Amino acid sequence: MRKPLCSPWRCGLAFAVLAILSLGAAADEPATKVTPQEVLDGLKVFWQKTALPDGSFRPGVDPEYKGMSDSALSDMAPLTYAVTLHKTFGWTLPHEEKTRANLLGRQKEDGAFHHVFGTGDSKAPLTRVYNTTQGLVALHALGTKPKYDPIPVFEQVLNGDYKKLPLYTTSFFPLAYQCYGKSFPPEQDKKIRALMPQDKDGYLGEHVASTFHLAHYYRLIGVETPKADAILARVLRDQKPDGSWMLNPPSRDRHATFDAMFCLAQLGKDNPDVKKAMQRAAAWALTCRNADGGFGHYPGSPSDADAVYFNVGTLVLAGFLKPAEPMPKDPQLLSWGHLFPRK
Repeated sequence: MRKPLCSPWRCGLAFAVLAILSLGAAADEPATKVTPQEVLDGLKVFWQKTALPDGSFRPGVDPEYKGMSDSALSDMAPLTYAVTLHKTFGWTLPHEEKTRANLLGRQKEDGAFHHVFGTGDSKAPLTRVYNTTQGLVALHALGTKPKYDPIPVFEQVLNGDYKKLPLYTTSFFPLAYQCYGKSFPPEQDKKIRALMPQDKDGYLGEHVASTFHLAHYYRLIGVETPKADAILARVLRDQKPDGSWMLNPPSRDRHATFDAMFCLAQLGKDNPDVKKAMQRAAAWALTCRNADGGFGHYPGSPSDADAVYFNVGTLVLAGFLKPAEPMPKDPQLLSWGHLFPRK
């Protein structure tokens, strides 16, 4: 593997200093040192280096790197995140027609999408729901319909052991339905809402990821998020001094900062404390940036397509990175809501 231009620790420190200078200690000053264009140029390089001839994408630049988090579970993650971020910034994918064909080829006659590489059990309900949601998101972003009706995949789960799924899957369902051009059925909506009883502080399961998916779910179905003010207060209170969020061990909270940022963006309105918190989070996300143009899940960790999506999403939510104009079609359906219109 090619050696980085600087050590992870030194790169992380350098980016942290530049991020603080650019975003301002008071979170009110415009960026002046770390430019968005530098970040975007690096992202293009990362995706070019990870693009494969068949239209898919590796999780990292090193061919031997197997991925982390979503990227390790399924190679649908790098593929979908490459598509949605390219559409976010108005870029053309390295092999766009092959990417489209690759996605279509991953769907089976039962409607389910399958990964080629990954640790997930392709027959397990969680993996089937995850892969099929990601496939529908990517095809919708490309303006392409799937070959087969995917709804039976979700109906089978919702009419079976859906209560055994992790709470972070709740918003998968309306997202997948809407990408296919369908409304989420009221009877299924009732089932999912029953899975999301909130604590007094608005959180679901004492977990920022579950709480994010709760907020994402209600935004997708167009209903006010219950206990929104309580969620907002808890998110603001839990931000770490370095600008990030993490409530539980890293293996379970790699997306915590993005999850918290979505809640702030959707529930915070014009709250000045929210603006400052989001700027601090953007500065932290920049410390995760590596010399190869990608992002790790934490400062010093290797660039991973999954981490690239969530850290870039954080920078978009904070306003540091701007999407293409005009916005892509149905921006609320691009992955996990980094372009979801705010109320």
